[in-house]
Amino acid sequence: MSMHTLTVAEAICEGLREEMERDPRVFLMGEDVGAIGGVFATSRGLLEKFGPERVRDAPISEAAIVGFAIGASVGPTGMRPVVECGGFVDFLSLTMDQLVNQAAKLRYMFGGKGTVPIVVRAAQGTGVKLAAQHSQSLEAWFAHVPGLIVVCPSTPADAKGLLISAIRNPNPVIFLEHKMLYFVKGDVPDGGGVEPIGVAARRREGTDVTLVSYSLMTHRCLEAADLLAQRGVSCDVLDLRTIRPWDKAAVIDSVRRTHRLAVVHEAVKSCGVGGEIAATVMEEAFDELDAPVLRLGGHDVPMPFSDVLERETVPTAERIVEAVRNMG
Repeated sequence: MSMHTLTVAEAICEGLREEMERDPRVFLMGEDVGAIGGVFATSRGLLEKFGPERVRDAPISEAAIVGFAIGASVGPTGMRPVVECGGFVDFLSLTMDQLVNQAAKLRYMFGGKGTVPIVVRAAQGTGVKLAAQHSQSLEAWFAHVPGLIVVCPSTPADAKGLLISAIRNPNPVIFLEHKMLYFVKGDVPDGGGVEPIGVAARRREGTDVTLVSYSLMTHRCLEAADLLAQRGVSCDVLDLRTIRPWDKAAVIDSVRRTHRLAVVHEAVKSCGVGGEIAATVMEEAFDELDAPVLRLGGHDVPMPFSDVLERETVPTAERIVEAVRNMG
């Protein structure tokens, strides 16, 4: 398969462009998506190519943007909107009624006769000193809601391939992009390169401990795996890629080979995705474990503005190494 090199931001833009070319029902709407090409340059050039009917700069009202998208996607219109609410996941707090009480439930409440094929994109995470109101990782909020799909890619190929899958999916998808990954480069397949939702990717094979993560923390786990290898510890690194649904079979299969599990995420540890994964493995593969499941997440504090404190708040490769070495 032939490849070309893109950043994550470029891969997202390419995925949007190809789907808009393929399907006239797909349109992009949000804050600053048109004239400036997106807060993180993920829609650069799309306004010039598709015009203001299909690339719509919206007023600063996140609730209205998502509400409009829901209305456009259901019923006889049957559009497939991709929306961006100001670029930051923190602003999705203003859309919770539309997402949780409307989008997630309409298909169920109408007996499957109506679908809500919307994609809500947002940037999350730390690394650029944007403080407590612009640096959160909120994937667990949305993963708790039946009817929503939650995607957290970590590579350019997955950013494009999973975005295409999200746009084609008949259900509402929360598509979360990490700010620190937008300019990370990687190979992307020429053509569609569709990636399946709900399937984890094994980023490294190992025999001693399973490291499960997603988004930016996948890269931190790979750094930690390199350091642990120097100490004779072999890590099996799984990138979930999607949080709801998450690939339970892949995680349990890995645990059956390594007999140890560490789950790492940037979001605060309390009530995070790691708790769900740990509990599931304890329920369904307890006899395979040679040590308690380890959860490593962000500290339970609002994100500091100071870059020194910000780095201290979320897992680092060194903290992952230390935690794994103390697993027993």
